[in-house]
Amino acid sequence: MADVAAMMQAGERAVAAGQWGEARKWFSKVVARHENPAALVHLSYLESKTGSYRRACDFAVRAFRIRKHPGPLRLKVLNRLRHFNQTWALHSFIEGTSDWERMDPRELHAFAAQASYLGSQQRAIQLLDLALRKQPASPPLLLARAQIRTFLGQFDEAEEDLQACMGQTRDMAAIWWTLARLRKQTHDSNHVDDLRRELGRQRPASERAFLQFALHKELDDLGDIPGASEALTAGCATKRSEISYSTGQSRSLMALLKSSTEAVPVPEHGADLGFTPIFIVGMFRSGTTLLEQLLGGNARMLNAGELYDFGTSMRYAADHQTSGFIDEELISRAGAIDFGEVAAQYVKGVKWRLQAGQTHLTDKLPANFYNVGYILRALPQARILHMVRDPVETCFSNLRELFSGASPYSYDQGELADFYLMYEDLMAHWHRQYPGRVLDIHYSDLTTRTEEVMRKVAAHCGLDFLPTMVDPRSNAQSVATASAVQVRSPVIARAVPKWEPYRGYLQPLIHRLGRG
Repeated sequence: MADVAAMMQAGERAVAAGQWGEARKWFSKVVARHENPAALVHLSYLESKTGSYRRACDFAVRAFRIRKHPGPLRLKVLNRLRHFNQTWALHSFIEGTSDWERMDPRELHAFAAQASYLGSQQRAIQLLDLALRKQPASPPLLLARAQIRTFLGQFDEAEEDLQACMGQTRDMAAIWWTLARLRKQTHDSNHVDDLRRELGRQRPASERAFLQFALHKELDDLGDIPGASEALTAGCATKRSEISYSTGQSRSLMALLKSSTEAVPVPEHGADLGFTPIFIVGMFRSGTTLLEQLLGGNARMLNAGELYDFGTSMRYAADHQTSGFIDEELISRAGAIDFGEVAAQYVKGVKWRLQAGQTHLTDKLPANFYNVGYILRALPQARILHMVRDPVETCFSNLRELFSGASPYSYDQGELADFYLMYEDLMAHWHRQYPGRVLDIHYSDLTTRTEEVMRKVAAHCGLDFLPTMVDPRSNAQSVATASAVQVRSPVIARAVPKWEPYRGYLQPLIHRLGRG
């Protein structure tokens, strides 16, 4: 074993010197002797830097299969599995771990974050509870638990955690943002003065954006439209200053996607997967979460939430790491990939989630609207549901949402309108290419004629319609999206759209959309 240790040291020296080829040589020699988890993790990182997405992923999975990892290495394996979205392995890794009591709070927090990502919110709560017993009143742990309690609809408990955070520190801007979103603020109970005071302090742009969006939300609740508009303008400008985005690049990407999928036939049916995947696509904030919750009123349906597994399967088959949901290199490689392999990777990534009696699974990542053509080629048995909402409503809802990075186009009214029009054009392309394969669900119809629409949706998905499919509250599953608070209410049809009081403020958006 002494020579293995020497080879590991040589490889680590090469990594420190930036000599990737030399490092790969030494770690490969170690792995040739036996499946050394540390060497496999090193090789995974090296392949990510210089080589193949596929090999990097495979090395991470090989490291996971060894199972026995010392503490620091265990977190590296966990992070590698998350990087490649190997959810089946993450689930097995977490559920196969039993020495929670011996972990420190940092490790417990890391495992809780991955459990939450998988939708295992109760497991995440258990791990955070244990971490907080070891490190009481830790603001990062309390904030994490508050966020998960929000996903579970435990709003009072979430607010208690956030107030406990405030008792320790007021420096974490995400606390203010989360607190503002938990409930509707009132003139008697709000944080407006506190938020303005916090914005008077020197803070980095990322934290200022949290505070500005929180201030917009609270002023909107109080009916102060001029103040809310001013806060939203400031928040969007702050967030936009941190983002690299080009409307021209989006336009080129959409054009390439359309031209590369023309005249590609797809079968009407495919091999039996053992379940039916239901992809819910559209713009963010278009009502996709509401539709998913209503579908979850049928016990045969598993609401899996926003999954990244299809994109991961495409990357693996194309052997390419994209910088976003999709890029031009992935599109150029898609013509030569094996879509049977895409399907196999996808099924492996999601099927573990299904419980006894569940025959359908919702995959509610709105941005899969990019992938409609690829989904139908890989999974012809899939059903595609497209949420359609009034353009101004949709764009306004995007504009006032502080995303983690998913919507770089949504912080400027002109860029947002341009992107919406490109999205609308791409969806029209999918309808022309695959007639009858995509069912449009109009948000206004869903909220005013819920039963009628859900009967059509159920039929399209091959499900029996049940009366429980008209009320999102009949579904007790967690909601880990920006709609976690709103979707806990009954279906509501607004007489006056939310954006109407902001009509003057939104004129650049309205005119660019051609709705002026």
